Amino acid sequence: MASPDKVGCSPSPLPLERFLAELAANAERVGRRWEAAVRKRREQAGGGLEDNKRADAAIQLHTPLFYATCALGGLLSTGLTHLALTPLDLVKCNMQVDPCKYRDISSGFGVLLQEQGLGGFFKGWMATLVGYSSQGAGKFGFYEFFKKCYSDIAGPEHADKFKTFIYLAASASAEVIADIALCPMEAVKVRVQTQPGFARCLTDGLPKIVQSEGAIGLYKGLLPLWCRQVPYTMMKFACFETIVDLVYKHAVPKPKDECSKPLQLAVSFAGGYIAGVFCAAISHPADNLVSFLNNAKGATVADAVRTLGMWGLLTRGLPLRIIMVGTLTGAQWAAYDAFKVFVGLPTTGGFTPSSAATGLLQVDHEKQN
Repeated sequence: MASPDKVGCSPSPLPLERFLAELAANAERVGRRWEAAVRKRREQAGGGLEDNKRADAAIQLHTPLFYATCALGGLLSTGLTHLALTPLDLVKCNMQVDPCKYRDISSGFGVLLQEQGLGGFFKGWMATLVGYSSQGAGKFGFYEFFKKCYSDIAGPEHADKFKTFIYLAASASAEVIADIALCPMEAVKVRVQTQPGFARCLTDGLPKIVQSEGAIGLYKGLLPLWCRQVPYTMMKFACFETIVDLVYKHAVPKPKDECSKPLQLAVSFAGGYIAGVFCAAISHPADNLVSFLNNAKGATVADAVRTLGMWGLLTRGLPLRIIMVGTLTGAQWAAYDAFKVFVGLPTTGGFTPSSAATGLLQVDHEKQN
């Protein structure tokens, strides 16, 4: 019988088959609701002002359909952008694991091209697509949910005043959940990309890890992954929302709702790119740890620190990761907001005080007068 290394990427179905079938059925039902909502919006778009307002609200904010829509937007934007940047991620991981062979960005691409050809630049693409699609769905969907939840807990006046802390708390909560789905795929991706001959793709790499280390082997990098992803996501969302808010306040001469959709999407990309640079810097040491631990069987954090050194932990692969994460984050926010515009939702950011908070501020102003 042929070994998994010698066969294609279509072995016997994984135990998740039934779960995936149920997920597909649920997605189909939600898709029918999206279609009906968008069709209603288009039918009403030719009416008067009140009709247009009702059309814009075809998907009501803070409903299950709204959160599912945000999750789908996150799935598409995160999964596809990570898939497109697989070659950069592949070089980065190999630079972190074997710096003697992959000394810098140019030599890393050269070594991979010489040894594996053009096809080698997309090793691990399936684990990347599945893992980051799942993570993106959880991250964006739960972020919108927790942002509303924490704003309600704080109350309208405090929600406006402490909105940055709400962004930080909501994004951290969402990422903790999303990483549970990402972690097994990340473990497979790193080994496929950095260990020649380990496996060809997700469907034979995942069973190999389970057989050799048990299911716990898929999650041994969860703590470093949280250390990398939670600060990254907190910076990604809070910094993005703050930058977009400042742009609409000081750089754009009119309110957000009066700006064209292309301008709003351009602001989303610029805010996302700037946020991505900060994300890369703050989460890079943990990214080095994730790559080291998933590549070396039985390795510990202390082994990683001894091998890489503190300076290597902070800087190895950082320039490439800044390029990758900046582009990735900007493209994700642009794609996510483009999807929201497509289904009739407003773009993210450009904070507008809630009506309740505005009423409180007006009452205070009248009292002072």
